[in-house]
Amino acid sequence: MNKLALKMLLGDRTKAIGLLIGITFTAFLITFSMGYFSGFMTRGFALISENQSADIWVMDPAVNSTELTSQFSLSTLNKIKNMPGVVQAEPLLLEDIQVRFANGSFQNFQMIGVDTTTLTGMPTPVLGDYNQVRAPKRIMVDPGGTSDKLLTPINLQNQWSPDGAQLEVPMRTLHPGDIVQVTNQRLIVAAVSHTIGRFPPRPLLYTTLNNAHGIAPTTQNKTTFILVKVAAGKDPNAVAKEINQHTFLKARTTEDFKKDTVFWYLINSEDVGDMASMLILAMLVGFGVTGILLFMFIYEHLKQFATLKALGANNDQLKQMVFVQSTTLSIIALGLGIGLCAIVGTGLATFLGYPFRMTWFSPVIAILGVLLISYIAAWISIRPLLKMSPGMVFLGR
Repeated sequence: MNKLALKMLLGDRTKAIGLLIGITFTAFLITFSMGYFSGFMTRGFALISENQSADIWVMDPAVNSTELTSQFSLSTLNKIKNMPGVVQAEPLLLEDIQVRFANGSFQNFQMIGVDTTTLTGMPTPVLGDYNQVRAPKRIMVDPGGTSDKLLTPINLQNQWSPDGAQLEVPMRTLHPGDIVQVTNQRLIVAAVSHTIGRFPPRPLLYTTLNNAHGIAPTTQNKTTFILVKVAAGKDPNAVAKEINQHTFLKARTTEDFKKDTVFWYLINSEDVGDMASMLILAMLVGFGVTGILLFMFIYEHLKQFATLKALGANNDQLKQMVFVQSTTLSIIALGLGIGLCAIVGTGLATFLGYPFRMTWFSPVIAILGVLLISYIAAWISIRPLLKMSPGMVFLGR
């Protein structure tokens, strides 16, 4: 009966191909939606991801993410450096600032202050030399997932014009050597980087702690995080526990802090809620398309099933045939949809910087969702099939 079910499926190629395309679209839509959501969540902890050398993050006890932070005194830095299992501990300062460009426009940035000696926490630039950032009033800028936010006038006469803001003049992206202004200080761009985009997107300004304290004097002798590297063979969880017990601070391993940040976004971010609502709606649309197409396919083949019933096929055999047809189509469509999603999503992320990440649970959710809706649609379609009388079907009633 299974072979017969497949022959019936392949016998009506037009409807089978249409159904296959519909289920493939559903599988693609679900997987891509989950990849899109995962991509944004990955950008939520981009600061953690770009500091791969850190095994432990030390912070104020009330901090649960990289988005909502608080500063604390640097007085415990040396104590942490001297704790067993710690081979390196460096401060990392976060501060929101306003940067004014040469044409008079301004933009909110996140300033990231790093240790002056080691530059721990500063990404590799694509333009310029980040070693120059150690010099006074030198900075490195990064788009942070934004577009056309790091601009300066092309013509020199439009830069720092005494006539006021020049908002309609031709612009270009910032290069090493350009100048920006922060709190009435002129800062020279020493390098430009292009690290992991942020969620929410925002431009970044990297500099040393010495420069950062001059830009924002209220941050003197303060930090937002202490990045700790543990000795080889030591358990980061055990070292984090020791830091928690011997300081007033909270220490979290890198993986735990990523989870904390994602959980914080899920609970507190309105953007995540709106995004989740749109994804759920998209998935429901996909489920509806799959269910309707499956129902129509099976319902239009009632006469063939009626013939089999008249020839002696029982209800269990008919149910088995329907489930074989729906499962076969679903498995083929899942392979096509997930594969297409991987290709499209990876291409968008690589060439356009799209926030896409194919996590393990994205195809799993797609597989479970498509198989579930296929099962439900097949079961609904079976009901008239089980109740039908072959004679009534042949009479067209």
